[in-house]
Amino acid sequence: MSKSSHPSATVNNLDNNNDNDPDTDTEISMEGLMASQSSISESSASASSSRMQNSAEKAESLATTTPRPKLTWQHDETYYFEDGSCVILIDDTLFNVHRSILSKDSSSFSTMFSLPQGSIEVEGRSDDNPIILTGDTPDEFRHFLWALYALPPELRILTSPNANLNHLIDIARVSNKYFFKSLETWALDAIQEYVNRKPSPLLTGMPAIPTASLTSALSASTHKPLTQAETSPLLSSLIRLAQLCQHQPLLLTMIALLRQLMSSSVHYAYLAMTLSDELDLRTLRGAAYLEVMQKAVVVRKVGVDVLRSASSTGSVSDGEAGTLDSSGRLIITRSQQLRLLAGFYRLTSTWDLLRTTPPPFDHSPSCSATWHQQEKTRSEAVMGLGLADVLGRLRTVQKEYERWGSATYMHHDCRMIAKRAIVDVVRRVEEALPDYFAEPGGCESDDEGVVGVV
Repeated sequence: MSKSSHPSATVNNLDNNNDNDPDTDTEISMEGLMASQSSISESSASASSSRMQNSAEKAESLATTTPRPKLTWQHDETYYFEDGSCVILIDDTLFNVHRSILSKDSSSFSTMFSLPQGSIEVEGRSDDNPIILTGDTPDEFRHFLWALYALPPELRILTSPNANLNHLIDIARVSNKYFFKSLETWALDAIQEYVNRKPSPLLTGMPAIPTASLTSALSASTHKPLTQAETSPLLSSLIRLAQLCQHQPLLLTMIALLRQLMSSSVHYAYLAMTLSDELDLRTLRGAAYLEVMQKAVVVRKVGVDVLRSASSTGSVSDGEAGTLDSSGRLIITRSQQLRLLAGFYRLTSTWDLLRTTPPPFDHSPSCSATWHQQEKTRSEAVMGLGLADVLGRLRTVQKEYERWGSATYMHHDCRMIAKRAIVDVVRRVEEALPDYFAEPGGCESDDEGVVGVV
């Protein structure tokens, strides 16, 4: 793509025969965008659609801030067109693109360009007075512009096995921010297709990124294995993106993948635990906290404690949350510690109830078995598991049920009914697992400590 001019074929392909000349559009300024909000008449405001109002709110992120000194500004090598009509500054990089392109898809830019400006000096018409965007990096915005200007054969690269996932994430996030809904949906669907490949590219490796050009980077075929340190930020970005864009299929896919990884490393379990609290992901919280409780020795993170001797040891550490201290203990926050303690208490209370109270079902008159006889038969295998491992104990009972359920004193019909009752208890505990790890006092059953089985 030429720096001096924009290929007419690309503009015609993306512009959808737009009759408006970008250079003759109504002049605007970013200061005018802010000032006009209070000067628009009541009749104009009542005629605005809800879509326009939402887009205007998005456009607030385009507010002018103090840029870096002009001496450090530089033209973007790819997206500074001499025939561009909208100069944008991100950090120290100037982009000069076409307003007709930015106005596509009922975006926030379209809303911004349509607002009256009055006599305020226009922004975005020259390098000396650009539109300043905040919250994005030049690379992120460059990837977004690539998707806006790319031809269909180029776009197919991002739906191939050699797609670059980080670029797709940038495209989806920036599209969401500026209300390019069609482009956002396309990028999210491409991400969903990519992460669903077998074997998962998130585990086996991603395309290596050469620095020669964006197009060659997107089509790179060389792969390298991903380390845990590389995979964790990528998983976090994808889950946050899916939640931000409310893309349920991608969110469920990423949660399922993270749950799969939790069993391989306590660091993934901690990541899942943190994300579930941050994003209020109920489907992830219970499983993540249970994994950490069963597999990690934890220690609470604290700041500088002048009353604590440097040589003292105990249940606190001043290391970084999510890391292991010198003793191999996982460092967690105070709120996470409280949730784990509450979960342990509620789970052990639940098992105490299950141990003494049989699942309700009707016995055959010829059956002489009791829940206590059956539980005692399994005591060695069941009680060998952790005190709070309710699901593990129930599944052990369920797994070995055929053997001890074939005793002569237990009727066949009772055996089948009891088996279904245990399956039902497992299901109810699994569904209520997030509530077990609610903060103390945040669960209706805290008085008894039993959740989801009564």
